[in-house]
Amino acid sequence: MFKSTTILAVRRNGKSALGGDGQVSFGHSVLKANANKIRTIHNGEVLTGFAGASADAFTLFEKFETRLEEFSGSLNRAAVELAKEWRTDRFLRRLEAQLVVVNKENMLLISGTGDVIEPDDDILAIGSGGTYAQSAATALMKHSKLSAREIVEESLKIAAKICIYTNSVLTIEEI
Repeated sequence: MFKSTTILAVRRNGKSALGGDGQVSFGHSVLKANANKIRTIHNGEVLTGFAGASADAFTLFEKFETRLEEFSGSLNRAAVELAKEWRTDRFLRRLEAQLVVVNKENMLLISGTGDVIEPDDDILAIGSGGTYAQSAATALMKHSKLSAREIVEESLKIAAKICIYTNSVLTIEEI
């Protein structure tokens, strides 16, 4: 598990939202409070977020976007091909990050161990505060009428109160 951030994706009522906090930690110190770990790609149709090493994640974002173009926007196919390349390529294999990719129909976790995981429900979280945010989102999905974006925002705020590697400077995108 990466001790670095909290990224949360939620899909509800035909909308997908992806958010992350802005804290960049190095060991036990905070280096930056307002980093943006969320990107919109593929003509605004896909949201991506990362946990882990920033430079590694940016490399993976580029690779994923190339795969997305190669497979005409097919999120699942691009994710599987990136995971295969990430696991087998000598250089990529050393990259330390996880990606969440989301469009209106799918949300996936992609890791360097070859994992491409689609959650059972419409919630997906990564990073050190991921389990806190996911728990909060699960409760809000069950017991509220909040939108996907509102659930992401409230859940990330809750995670920021619990996880020392997560802050309340949030970036949230919605499609």
